Amino acid sequence: MDLRQLEYFVAVAEERNFTRAAERVHISQSGVSAQIRRLERELGAELFDRSARTATLTVAGKAALGPARAALAAAGAVGRSVGEVTGLIRGRLTVGMVIGCTVTPLFDALAAFHRAHPGVELSLQEDNSDRLVDGVRAATIDLALVGTATATPDDLDALTIISERLVAAVPSGHPLANRRHVSLRELADHPIVCMPPGTGLRTVFDQACAARHVQPVIALQASAAEAIADLAARGLAVAVLSESMAARYRDRLTALTIDDVDTPALLALVWQGTHNPALRELLAHSRKAFGELGTQPK
Repeated sequence: MDLRQLEYFVAVAEERNFTRAAERVHISQSGVSAQIRRLERELGAELFDRSARTATLTVAGKAALGPARAALAAAGAVGRSVGEVTGLIRGRLTVGMVIGCTVTPLFDALAAFHRAHPGVELSLQEDNSDRLVDGVRAATIDLALVGTATATPDDLDALTIISERLVAAVPSGHPLANRRHVSLRELADHPIVCMPPGTGLRTVFDQACAARHVQPVIALQASAAEAIADLAARGLAVAVLSESMAARYRDRLTALTIDDVDTPALLALVWQGTHNPALRELLAHSRKAFGELGTQPK
């Protein structure tokens, strides 16, 4: 067996899907399948149950997953150790970004890091915040930009980038358009368009509603602020956004303070430990790129 086979095996185990695993490792699905079959022949056991729509680990596959991850981690440590001695950083970093959140400083940090350390392969993936945090915990994602409610995850290192309140946004002519403030109960009289569950902004909104026993009608959901604003501007629903998001669309929407949502929505970088020199360097570039927006890690 070789490290490439172990990498493909771990990718399929974590993605539970051969197609997504192939996209992750940047080869064809047939290539991943062929390498997994070779590995299974070498080990003398099937690693995946392929009878269902998802690729689930067999008993043998579950037994192999831990050692396979350890072997890949050890191989990566060899390169990092040599790099620290020679001053040349190599390897791979996977960066996560919450869907629909285009934050230019993050791209600036990635570009500056790439210029300084071209030997490190960078990959960027979008997902909702909950799954990105899970990926950081599972060490499949090195650094993630996520939206969170109230506080960043206790078991992870974090750098808060933005902390701001939620607002409701409506177009001219809407019954609430002449208001400056609104309560959750008043919002519940109108259909709502907001981000889907698993995002920090939605978590803040849902928790505030639950605390006040308010049950709004979530008529529409979208992952991108632009889509939420467009739907609200067409009079389909009241948008629930953060203050900075709503400010981008002030030509089309009026933002109203939601009086009884005091908890801010946070945008933060999260990671788990800094044993990887490439991650330490990327964090340094990120702090510089975000500048005064960032705070010290908790």
